[in-house]
Amino acid sequence: MSKITALRTLRIQEHPNLIWVELETEDGLIGLGESFRGAAAVEALLHAQIAPSLIGQCSTQIEAISYQLMTPYLGFNSSGTEVRAASAVDIALWDLAGQRLGVPIHTLLGGKVRDRIPVYNTCAGYSFNTSGNVRRNIGADDRPSGPYDDQIAFMRDAGALAQSLLEEGYGAMKIWPFDVFAPSSNGQLLTLEQLKKGLEPFRKIRQAVGDKIEVMCELHSLFGTHAATRICQALEEFNVYWVEDPLNKMDNAQALADLRRRTRVPICGSETLGSAKQFNDLLSADAIDIVMLDLAWCGGVSEGRKIASLAQLHGKPLAPHDCTGPVTLMAGLHLGVHAPTAIFQEVVRATLATWYRDLVTELPVIEHGAALAPTLPGLGTKLTPKLRHREDLIERVSGKSRLA
Repeated sequence: MSKITALRTLRIQEHPNLIWVELETEDGLIGLGESFRGAAAVEALLHAQIAPSLIGQCSTQIEAISYQLMTPYLGFNSSGTEVRAASAVDIALWDLAGQRLGVPIHTLLGGKVRDRIPVYNTCAGYSFNTSGNVRRNIGADDRPSGPYDDQIAFMRDAGALAQSLLEEGYGAMKIWPFDVFAPSSNGQLLTLEQLKKGLEPFRKIRQAVGDKIEVMCELHSLFGTHAATRICQALEEFNVYWVEDPLNKMDNAQALADLRRRTRVPICGSETLGSAKQFNDLLSADAIDIVMLDLAWCGGVSEGRKIASLAQLHGKPLAPHDCTGPVTLMAGLHLGVHAPTAIFQEVVRATLATWYRDLVTELPVIEHGAALAPTLPGLGTKLTPKLRHREDLIERVSGKSRLA
């Protein structure tokens, strides 16, 4: 009764880089997965290559299916289309398993090691990254579209932003004031004037709230080794919690290890990596201090738990990523409350307060700067009924769906 009978994909034009996968089984269950970026390409691959071999398989054979999907002829050991599609399917399989047994995914993983996990606010705005293109520059004419337009806030008055986060219970925040300087030289050259401007938000935060809040610096894989080293060394003064994805790109273990030896700030990486092998390469080279993974890009829950085990074996903290979609956030939270070395779950308060709520039925409960462990079976969330009636919905089905 657990055979997969249909694979459905759903996209909406308002958020064109988000894609959801629903797997139906013969006993009427529906498992939900998600991925982000290149949604149309992921959709095409799911229906053309994955669905024909997936339909008819037993949905409880998660590891077997994960292995098949993570070892394609092309696209393995990456966060390319094959792995993003595999990630969405795998998350849906774990959701099905939890629903069938009536337990949350973290119970299937072996149980919780904590009842809650601290969150940090990625200081993005309401439309940040919605189309897959991260906005780097904030102009003088830009106006906040609401109280949580935090990218505008950190570029204009990071100290006031830090104070507002503390008042809501957040103990950590992440900003990226150096991004704007990368395009002119492909991230290879950073002048002293640019360095000073990029450091100013960190200075304002420390002046406003002192050491009451942790601050992370995101570099979005934009910089070469010289510029990244200059930034990291300058940030030592402000005791940042980590510098994230400093190099372009984050699969160069030797270059990362060399950077790590040249600075005292912890190096975090990387949401952009796919498969446990890539993380193993970095950890074996002693190239990173904190392991960040995105379950919608790295291979799903199955691959994510392997990466979490690698982090544990190497004695490194784990920090699930989300600046993309609500299903990824819920999946990451399950791993975060389970993995022994997990330290933070990323959230964006702007999206939690607005469009995430329009897409799914349940979101993490956040109290006093921490997300509580989900309690409902499986992922603990579903797509909202109204999403299926949107005029901008793009829906495709392979197999025999009971909902068709």
